[in-house]
Amino acid sequence: MTAMNTAGAEQRLIDGRFELLQQLGGGGMGLVWRARDNALQREVVVKEVRPPDPAMAAADPAQARQLRERVLREARALARLQHPNVVVIHHIVDTPDHPHPWLVMELVAGGSLADRLAKGPLGVAEAARIGRGVLSALRAAHAGGIQHRDVKPGNVLLRPDDTPVLADFGIAAIQDATALTATGALIGSPEYIAPERIRGQEGNPSSDLWSLGMMLYVAVEGRHPLRRATTLATLAAVLDEPLPPPARAGRLGPLLTALLAKDPAVRPDAEQLDRMLAAAEHDDGAAFEDSEPQAVVAAPPPGGAASPADRIPPDFARPPTGQVPLAFRPAPGTPAKPSAATRRGRVVAATGVVTAVVLAGVVALLLSQGGATAAHGTTAGSTTGTTTTVTSSPGTAGTSAPAVAPPSASPGGASLLTPDGVRRTIDALHPYLSGGKVFQLVIYPDYAIAQVPTAAGAKVYDEVNYRDGKAVRSVGGELMPDEKAIDLQDFDWDVLPALLQKAQDTLNVAHPTSRYLIIEADMFDGSPSTKVYLSDDYGSGYLEADLKGNVTRTYPRSS
Repeated sequence: MTAMNTAGAEQRLIDGRFELLQQLGGGGMGLVWRARDNALQREVVVKEVRPPDPAMAAADPAQARQLRERVLREARALARLQHPNVVVIHHIVDTPDHPHPWLVMELVAGGSLADRLAKGPLGVAEAARIGRGVLSALRAAHAGGIQHRDVKPGNVLLRPDDTPVLADFGIAAIQDATALTATGALIGSPEYIAPERIRGQEGNPSSDLWSLGMMLYVAVEGRHPLRRATTLATLAAVLDEPLPPPARAGRLGPLLTALLAKDPAVRPDAEQLDRMLAAAEHDDGAAFEDSEPQAVVAAPPPGGAASPADRIPPDFARPPTGQVPLAFRPAPGTPAKPSAATRRGRVVAATGVVTAVVLAGVVALLLSQGGATAAHGTTAGSTTGTTTTVTSSPGTAGTSAPAVAPPSASPGGASLLTPDGVRRTIDALHPYLSGGKVFQLVIYPDYAIAQVPTAAGAKVYDEVNYRDGKAVRSVGGELMPDEKAIDLQDFDWDVLPALLQKAQDTLNVAHPTSRYLIIEADMFDGSPSTKVYLSDDYGSGYLEADLKGNVTRTYPRSS
């Protein structure tokens, strides 16, 4: 039964009862409509759920049936949740008259969190309140054996009283994450997928909490810290790039840093997270005063490693921006974090897999009720085939962009992204270095993180965080057999201003909001290298140089 409404859109009755009124969104998993339930005289949301690949049903009927059954199973499980922060599923339409199931859900009239964030970032207390509501929904789902897999602002709806409601369970949970390698379907939105899910693992409740943490980071900072110009570059950044420290997050800062750890084993659990969000929601601001961070890792209980609860700071003290509280780090005996070499290998492997998927044209992103996630650019950048020599003398840089002023640091402190700043950092790290070498050094304008050998010939590394003239050492992880240490004294740091200028001129990031260096062995030939990264809200680019400042590779942001 069809007709045309006054707006020109097709009007249909689903199951003889639900009158489609207006399309609200759509994507790879079907269409979403505002509809009228003519039996109960109320407006609802109706969603047609179909496979991401329309040809799948015809090509593989068994897989199509399995997909359908999982949709219905997840929807029925969610219908039993009856949770105030979970969207209510009213009805399932699954009859021979329809090729795909339809889910009938409550209409949440307040718009989405994405709509709210389009007006500007949230305050800390408001973000913490919304985060607690979403967390409560996730805990209820996890208790029922359901993972969401696509927590993002577009899937958090707001009631008129601003109560957050988590939606799209029935869409995000319909397929195993391992389908990334099997069918090319990328489950979730690239910017909010936990690293382990990008690697093709099923994930666990901690993976949903990572996505929640990234959503809260975006909510308070007003930008995504790892969004890049392309889907592939974003996935690689989530896998391997360090998290820029939040600047506006206040008491949420250390929580976000801990929650967005790439290793699921060291993230706070849901109970810890709820306590910390509650503290941030009701904080009167007094706890934001600078204080010494909690720097004691709880001793492991007899017969085993410390539990996550044992590692929570009792007063949730705020460490300096960017420094992960040691209370969130693993105690001795817990699984080691992946080494730098491991992460680099995963980037290469994951990029190869996803590149093949893109070339095959079968990457499908699951979409929220609000529609598709916009893609930023279409190419992954280019690599120069020549070597450019950069010197530190004035005037050697090009004139395609304004001269680079010394990168700003935190109030009251000089930038570390200068020759003197790098040397000052190295001097502070020296007492922790074995033979004066590091495996990796990441330098931001106001802090640095180094992976350092624990002893000559050791197969593990420690981390040293440097900020405001102080260096703090903490447990690191296990090295790969081919991991190479580099000697920081071998570099000519006087070329750094020219390298920064060269990056400004060539990376297509005219007004960078973030600059940082990564000093490590080159992932291809093992030679010592310096990478200069520039990024803004729309993506990033980087160039790589050798010991003397000769630029060997350039990866500009796609324009």
